[in-house]
Amino acid sequence: MDLNMLRQFVVVARLEHLSRAADELHIAQPSLSRTIARLEHELGTPLFDRAARLRLNSAGILFRGYVERALGELDAGRRAVAEATEQGSGTVRLAAENFLALTEPLAGFKRDHPTIEIELRQMPAEDMARRLHAQDIDLCVASQPVPSAGLESVVLLDEAVHVVTPLDHRLADRSSVRVEELVDEPFVTSRRGHWQRSLLDRLFAEHGLTPRIVCESDEAGAIQELIRAGLGIGFNPDIARRSAPGYPVAWIAVDHPGCRRTLSLLWSAAGRPATAAQLMRTRITNWDWDSE
Repeated sequence: MDLNMLRQFVVVARLEHLSRAADELHIAQPSLSRTIARLEHELGTPLFDRAARLRLNSAGILFRGYVERALGELDAGRRAVAEATEQGSGTVRLAAENFLALTEPLAGFKRDHPTIEIELRQMPAEDMARRLHAQDIDLCVASQPVPSAGLESVVLLDEAVHVVTPLDHRLADRSSVRVEELVDEPFVTSRRGHWQRSLLDRLFAEHGLTPRIVCESDEAGAIQELIRAGLGIGFNPDIARRSAPGYPVAWIAVDHPGCRRTLSLLWSAAGRPATAAQLMRTRITNWDWDSE
């Protein structure tokens, strides 16, 4: 069992798909299949179920946690040595569900610290706690709850979320709307797991309703454009309205106290963070989020 074998296992475990994992690793799929088979032979048990499709089994899930933590410790050690011996200015690894709200803080950080390398990783909130504990990432910005055991966090922004419609929509002239009034509307939204979709599903479920979703997308910009083009309506946070004041859509308040988004920064409580991560944490925490 070597590091290369373990790194390949982590990619297969994340994607649960051999050909996509082989593409990402830039190796041939038969070679990757043999590596996983050797690993399972050494452990004496399968790590994946191979019925309809490749899926981690309970042993694989257990083993993945140990491997991620071990690889994270090794990478943290490498970066600590590089920092201590001044082999570079360091690297900071930041994860978020999307980075639209972070572009300005990141741009300012890069101007002030041009020699620090920034690695950005888009991931769902449900993966963030595990990846922080594994030291695979230094910081996370999340718009929905993340299990807090062993983590520290700070709230960056608490803001209203609006219904966004085309300018010629029947609700466009309204100042506010109730959730029940949206029951027959077509929604353009994000996929399950993203905070906007979670909020939409939760608000409708509270009223015993199911939203009518006509488009799911991971691209925030595409969602906004599809709404503008008249394909449906959607939820968007106030920071998006303030960052694009002239964008040709209508912003309508939702008459529900829970129609809000809380943006939080999280990091592991264990150990001392690298200097680059400390600098990034300070920049994001001290950013004037209300003026965005």
